[in-house]
Amino acid sequence: MSESAPDYTAHPFDARGIARRFRHSAIFGALSVLEPGEAMRFVNDHDPLPLLDQIAERFGERVGIVYRQREPGAIVIDFVVRA
Repeated sequence: MSESAPDYTAHPFDARGIARRFRHSAIFGALSVLEPGEAMRFVNDHDPLPLLDQIAERFGERVGIVYRQREPGAIVIDFVVRA
């Protein structure tokens, strides 16, 4: 995990507690209500590569992807909303 403090406010989102069939919809909904300078700190047990592609398609440059932790079984990503 990166030691430097981010310059945005990160709101926790633990995908492990959400039924798989609802995860992507919940993530897209959460991202759509965030304001510039906010982020969703996404926690998951696997690297969500298809989801990252979907976020890029849906939100484009508006949402940045910052890995905070990337280890087998422990993934933490900040989805940062830009202006």
